[in-house]
Amino acid sequence: MTDLTRLTEVIEPEAQALGFELVRVKMMSSEAGDGGQALQIMAEDPATGQLVIDQCAALSRRVSDRIDALEEAGEVLVDGAYHLEVSSPGIDRPLTRAKDFSAWAGHEAKISMDKGWDGQRTLRGDLKGIEDGMVTIVDRKAGETSVPREQIHSAQLVLTDALIAATQPLDTSGADEIVETEEEKADD
Repeated sequence: MTDLTRLTEVIEPEAQALGFELVRVKMMSSEAGDGGQALQIMAEDPATGQLVIDQCAALSRRVSDRIDALEEAGEVLVDGAYHLEVSSPGIDRPLTRAKDFSAWAGHEAKISMDKGWDGQRTLRGDLKGIEDGMVTIVDRKAGETSVPREQIHSAQLVLTDALIAATQPLDTSGADEIVETEEEKADD
């Protein structure tokens, strides 16, 4: 089994060296449908809350080089074959750090609790924030509910018009210019 804590210890300094903050490190099934696995790394530039393609590529190279060096030295960080995916968290980003629950208060979120949680397993509604390790959400069914952060299995923002309005793209130049081209039909 892959040790995500150890992987995070290896990856986080590489992200920090580029001025990025690590949002999440996760092992998941490959989307290629080949039965393989993917090491997913989400990071953000604190100045923008996002990463552009060049930043993702730079982080991917650093992490890949670091993991290769450790594996050449005999440390097995990931069991079996995998591929590396580095991305920005996106608009409907996961909420993984305490500061995420504060920064995105006022927006709709979906929270799934750990299997051992005694109570409603999924909460969805307006995020109120976090205080003393307790995340508060105004759930659509249960009303205002506070849950311990360490009992949260996963949490993410829900894509809404308000969230889109609050999240500005890094570069909007050219967005208002639509270029239409007519493709020539091949002679049969």
